Amino acid sequence: MRFLKILLFFPFLSVFLYGHPIPDIPVIGKFNSDGNSSIYIEIDTRSFAEDPEQVPFLTSSAFEQLSDSNKTDLILQAKSMIENALQLRFGNNDWYLPEFKFDFVEQDGGDLSEENILVLQGQYDISLDNNSAFYQIRSQDEAPYDLVFTNQINGKPQRRVNVLFPNEESFKFDLSFIDEKSIAQHKVEQKSESTTEQVTQKSGSIAEKSVEERREDARSTFYSFARQGFVHVLPFGLDHILFVLGLFFLSRKWKPILYQVSVFTIAHTITLGLATLELISAPPHVVEPIIAASIAVVALENIFFPNYRHSRLFIVFFFGLIHGLGFAGALSAFDLDPTSLVIGLLGFNVGVEFGQLAVIIIVFFLTFWLKDEATYRKIAVVPCSILIALMGIYWTIERIFV
Repeated sequence: MRFLKILLFFPFLSVFLYGHPIPDIPVIGKFNSDGNSSIYIEIDTRSFAEDPEQVPFLTSSAFEQLSDSNKTDLILQAKSMIENALQLRFGNNDWYLPEFKFDFVEQDGGDLSEENILVLQGQYDISLDNNSAFYQIRSQDEAPYDLVFTNQINGKPQRRVNVLFPNEESFKFDLSFIDEKSIAQHKVEQKSESTTEQVTQKSGSIAEKSVEERREDARSTFYSFARQGFVHVLPFGLDHILFVLGLFFLSRKWKPILYQVSVFTIAHTITLGLATLELISAPPHVVEPIIAASIAVVALENIFFPNYRHSRLFIVFFFGLIHGLGFAGALSAFDLDPTSLVIGLLGFNVGVEFGQLAVIIIVFFLTFWLKDEATYRKIAVVPCSILIALMGIYWTIERIFV
């Protein structure tokens, strides 16, 4: 009975399996004024595992050890995943899944270790005419991960970005910039290399967006990444949830909670921003065990040092820096327009903060009826902190040795 009572205060353990979800699947449209276009997708090979966080990245040296049959099997898994995740359309035509050509390429996000990291990239080439009104994708019900919808025009990343959850459609990406003269010029280029210099400048001009359209793009991008930031905490970020619970269980007084959460927020905002801008990086095999250890440390402090001390803020700040690195993959894998990157970073961080607040509010309402502090500590703080500490210790050992 006591164990069941504990679970009433700690329902997350029986529901969620993983700490941080792996990076989502980017769907990148690259369009030219002459109609020649390509759709790219990138899939982290860890996503094929039952527990992706416990599987190492596919490094260049590991790739060299793969047999041809192993490589073929990974490509088949990527095709199967996309078949259950993505559809697209041009204009009001029917939705369909194109035939992507897959190959192994270096991860756009850069090196996370001494070796290059490889991902599976799918490429679909298409020639569009000036009657193609728009381009759109949708995420199917069976999609295992979110799709990130980004686009480029003549090599320039566009500001509006969508993060699609299962069974959602993207906004309609306007293709009116595809120009009949540019298409004709491209045909001339193909016929005669001697005239290339005269016709390489595209006559198709892309109309500048109005202020309101740019604001709408910014709002849409902010909302998409804010929502993604929220779900990276609740429900999918179990290790982040446990750390926030560890902060909460030290004291229900608003000042200690405010101090700790504020310091934690500042810290992980710093490293999330720096890592997203590729100014710093750290290998997951270092970051993930420290995140797990941080969970155990704050939980054990709740048991053996029950009174709030300002010195705890230094510990929270240090671990906050590490947690920010754990979030960094959510944005660093995409080649975004600089403005979109800033907006996305801000939105993602706001979403994370709302996720943290939601965790605190939920647990507060589950425990508010325990008015007596001694009873609250006996029934809620100590048992839950023990469970949190055990989970943190287990994850630390698993992530170091398994």
